[in-house]
Amino acid sequence: MPLTEKVTFTAVLQKANTVQVPQAIRWRFKIESDQVLKLGVNFSALHKGWQFFYARMHKDGRISVPKLVLGLFGVEKAGLAGSVVEVTLEPA
Repeated sequence: MPLTEKVTFTAVLQKANTVQVPQAIRWRFKIESDQVLKLGVNFSALHKGWQFFYARMHKDGRISVPKLVLGLFGVEKAGLAGSVVEVTLEPA
């Protein structure tokens, strides 16, 4: 059963601008790496609103946040690794 509904969770932005999808969500919806997802990202500390993009999940359960999206948040080149982000997953 692929992802059929909107799911929201909180995660930490890891190095290389990736977000780990919780294992419980991956198992519940049986999300495969070939499924295209619509993601929404919101940095809790910045309060600048949501940015949405399309992506696929890597086989290890991580999703890369594009540099363009981080640039729209005004993130410097150093990045915000370790920052808390709210993530929304939806089917594309």
